[in-house]
Amino acid sequence: MKNTRRLRYALSLFAGLLFVAGTHQTPAKQANKKVPELSEIKAEEVGFSTERLERLHTAMQREIDAKELAGTVTILARHGKVVEERSYGKRDIASGAPMANDTIFRIFSMTKPVTGVAMMILYEEGKWYPSDPISKYIPEFAQLKVFKGVDQGGAMILEDPVHPPTMSELMTHTAGFTYGFFGNTPVDKMYNEQKVMQSHSLQGLIDKLAKIPLLYQPGTRWEYSVSMDIQGYIVEKLSDQSMPDFMQRNIFGPLRMKDSGFFVPKENRNRFATLYREDQNGQLAADARAGGAPTDYAAQPSMASGGGGMVSTAEDYLRFAQMLLNEGELDGVRILAPATVQLMTSNHIPHRLMKGENPIGPRPGLGWGYDCAVFTDPQQAGVVVGKGTFWWQGAADTWFWADPSDDVIFVGMTQRMLGRNWPAVAALSQPAVYQALLKPRM
Repeated sequence: MKNTRRLRYALSLFAGLLFVAGTHQTPAKQANKKVPELSEIKAEEVGFSTERLERLHTAMQREIDAKELAGTVTILARHGKVVEERSYGKRDIASGAPMANDTIFRIFSMTKPVTGVAMMILYEEGKWYPSDPISKYIPEFAQLKVFKGVDQGGAMILEDPVHPPTMSELMTHTAGFTYGFFGNTPVDKMYNEQKVMQSHSLQGLIDKLAKIPLLYQPGTRWEYSVSMDIQGYIVEKLSDQSMPDFMQRNIFGPLRMKDSGFFVPKENRNRFATLYREDQNGQLAADARAGGAPTDYAAQPSMASGGGGMVSTAEDYLRFAQMLLNEGELDGVRILAPATVQLMTSNHIPHRLMKGENPIGPRPGLGWGYDCAVFTDPQQAGVVVGKGTFWWQGAADTWFWADPSDDVIFVGMTQRMLGRNWPAVAALSQPAVYQALLKPRM
């Protein structure tokens, strides 16, 4: 119960991460071809109990029956086989359109691991190294100062960084950046005043950040931040491609993630789930402008957010997660080398920062890799997943985890923005999945 409350509170902070920038009308349509799915298998053949999996279904359906969620899609896989895929409830309440396995969702911060893979592709090409200063690739950051406090008159006191923030720190939310949503320091206020996440281009975002001091000395704290959006700029600069184009050519296309990208083409709009929030009466209401940002995703954005701008399906994201769990390969297509995946999904947070000081950050047993969280000691963290499980979630309650110890992947998708009665379905799903896994070492 304690960990569920912790997770429920922690994830409530995702509400501020709804930042879709302005768009221009140059949509590049993705192929709408049927992609062969990962083969299906009976639960008992891979160590699960069909009977006990009914508890998972009951937990998911309960939230829909209570009208806390409109609908949900879940996929459970083991050993590269789909154990089951289920749709619950409605894609759109007003029309009565049912949720379907191919429904398209806004995945918000589940974009981050995808950006991480883009960065690791460039790492394999020798275009950056973890110890490099970020300013090597973004000269605008060469003169960044660090916020130290305020004087008696309320003016900010600034100091030089003890060391220039590094690429590794950028990949792990320890470089000194923030989002501006979670605090009320003068630095947070500058992020909001400058409308950093509403920039019209990634260059505009960089230009704004170059004028704002770091919130803390690099490497001394973990702070959820714009780091993955900065990475998006680096992807574009190092590849000489837009981030959507780079991801399409190097990730979505090769992995046949046919419905993944940064907008929903016209021919697929009938599969796009409605986004909901809790209204003042505690009822679900369609949320056309969550957090003040448009959520129609009708065209390629002029600032593609590497931290939270993607749309995808549960089936597509399973293919992405399976590639990582397969150490960089899927269906004969290799995206990354095994050693690179291990580098990305290993903890890079020092023990001194794993104190639980940030409610959604590292704590005993939970660290951070490159653009994803990782459980270093599940028992200490109070969860039932296997050691080394890497994962993350999105603000509209989309979630995934990939467990290398038990060779299990779970993907869940819904579209409910956070509120007072927001159901933490990710926390509900983990014990429901693992209580049905009767042969964990199979």
